[in-house]
Amino acid sequence: MRARDGGSLRGVDGPTCETCRRPEVACVCDRIVTYPTERRVLILQHPQEQDAILGSAQIVVASLPKAKLVVGLSWPNFAAALGEEGADPRRWAVLFPERAGESEPRAGEVVPRRGGPIDPRALEGVVVLDGTWSKAKTLWWRNAWLLKLGRLTLKPSKPSIYGSLRAEPKPTYVSTLESVAAALTLCGEPPEIEVGLQRVFRTLVQRVRDADLIPARRHARRPRPRL
Repeated sequence: MRARDGGSLRGVDGPTCETCRRPEVACVCDRIVTYPTERRVLILQHPQEQDAILGSAQIVVASLPKAKLVVGLSWPNFAAALGEEGADPRRWAVLFPERAGESEPRAGEVVPRRGGPIDPRALEGVVVLDGTWSKAKTLWWRNAWLLKLGRLTLKPSKPSIYGSLRAEPKPTYVSTLESVAAALTLCGEPPEIEVGLQRVFRTLVQRVRDADLIPARRHARRPRPRL
């Protein structure tokens, strides 16, 4: 029972969970714990990322009442993406990996569109781009309003929980869940939330590995824009 294209649910045989739509052998719904937070999370997911076996965005949404996932390629503005009026984009930051040639903010530092760095604890929420490197770049360039948000760069101290199931070109490229969890801690949320989210994601990775759902070519280098 393997994914045909190295990570997609398409072509995977066997029963699936009605809640998360993953193969039952990789379902982690039994490990989900609800964590109330003060900050909000908005995940912009590329349409082609919806059926990723190792996708972690669904875990984030299931665990955090203030997290929202929207699927698409572009939205006219921040309010349209969030689905509500009145939210101030100046109090939000987008998580995105550093790019060559740019001056880099220090880890945990929020750089607004104008002015000096601000304390991440002053943020109302964070926006995350969910997809491979090329998919995330598509989301970035098709949504110019993201430039109105602050920018939060995370530099994890250890590699992603993905391990050998997904090779990353840099240690700073981790899963959506790991980046959200780290960002929430920096924003002042209890560190237990980060630990709990990582625990569930570690279970997912282990169950996928035990079920041998990812074919051997998983070791090929596939850049991912995870933080």
